[in-house]
Amino acid sequence: MIQLIRGFKDILPGEVETWQHIEKIARSLFEDFGFREIRTPIMERTELFARSIGEDTDIVEKEMYTFADRKGDLITLRPEATAAICRSYIQHKMYADDPVKKFYTIGPMFRRERPQKGRYRQFYQINVEILGVSSALADAELIFLLKTLCERLAVKDVEARINSLGCPQCRPGFKTRLQEYIASVSDQLCTDCIRRKDRNPLRVLDCKVPTCREAMTNAPSILACLCDVCDHEFTLLQSALDRLNVPFVLDKRLVRGLDYYTRATFEIQTRSLGAQSAVAGGGRYDALVQLLGGPDIPATGFAIGFDRLAEIVQINRSEQKRKPDLYIAAMGGKSQALAFGWLCELGAKGFYAEIDFQDRSLKSQMKRAGRLEAPFVLMVGENELEKGFAILRNMSTKDQEDVPLDELVESISKRIKSYDDFNK
Repeated sequence: MIQLIRGFKDILPGEVETWQHIEKIARSLFEDFGFREIRTPIMERTELFARSIGEDTDIVEKEMYTFADRKGDLITLRPEATAAICRSYIQHKMYADDPVKKFYTIGPMFRRERPQKGRYRQFYQINVEILGVSSALADAELIFLLKTLCERLAVKDVEARINSLGCPQCRPGFKTRLQEYIASVSDQLCTDCIRRKDRNPLRVLDCKVPTCREAMTNAPSILACLCDVCDHEFTLLQSALDRLNVPFVLDKRLVRGLDYYTRATFEIQTRSLGAQSAVAGGGRYDALVQLLGGPDIPATGFAIGFDRLAEIVQINRSEQKRKPDLYIAAMGGKSQALAFGWLCELGAKGFYAEIDFQDRSLKSQMKRAGRLEAPFVLMVGENELEKGFAILRNMSTKDQEDVPLDELVESISKRIKSYDDFNK
């Protein structure tokens, strides 16, 4: 028996309804705020991610699915969406008429990391991006969107955590202070942190190894090193969140795992996930568009871990599962042929009908109609065909009526619609 590749998963009926529910709520919310959907390929040139994410990151060093195509060009299954969206924004010159663009996308990403609960090698993300706005109010809008989405999905125990990573003007001073601190605790750090401490010391703050996290407890905060502009923008973000009644926590250790982030960075955490508490994260990436060959255009965005979110969103799956509007119990070959035609006509009109293709007994078919919770059963056999009508049974009241065969689909459609309108 061939089984799934390790780190991948099937999303089965009974589970997929939760995913559809999340997508429906998310799309509605984002579009109310003026975001438009964009869909980019799942494969891009490797160079796109090496340049944008950073060659010293775990993603580029260890986790990307990269291979050479027939011409020898390096191709990578996308490990994240932001770089691809920026590539599309630049390639299609979407900044020409108006640089301000608001996008969202939903789809699979790929990273070869250790599989664990809520984390897969093919995982899904919801990404939201604002390009062309430098104000911290755009960051506040995104955090408010995340809070609102969690409320609409009934996700509880949600907490926003924010920090600033500074800019190219103020970050060098902080890096120097951080490197001095790292040198004082280097004997407590893992080999990856030792390797990164000179080239990318901020990544040491992001290490998940317990001993490293303990060693970095008293590390300096970048908030004490912000330049006037970064300090003003971070204060503006906090003031906006206060006005929007979005509670937040200042977290000096909050850095993102990708190199392109600057200034505001944020996470949405929930205790519902246990140790893996982050369900969404993002921040500002003002230099990325220019880094990838476009104009100097600021941007900000976030990504939601769809797999993790689906674990904690509770819906009544029995209500999400669509039940047949009608079950057609047909006995005999001629009746089955007619029933199949009715089923297709009803489906084309937006009504869901089920039939049995195995010519089982009426008793067996009635049991199946009950299991499927069909409100009506249409019974037709040789006797009914001779008389020119089928028998429609209301499964709740047990009432039965004759339905002429010559206008059966139209008559059934009206009865189902009346039933649905009555039960709304």
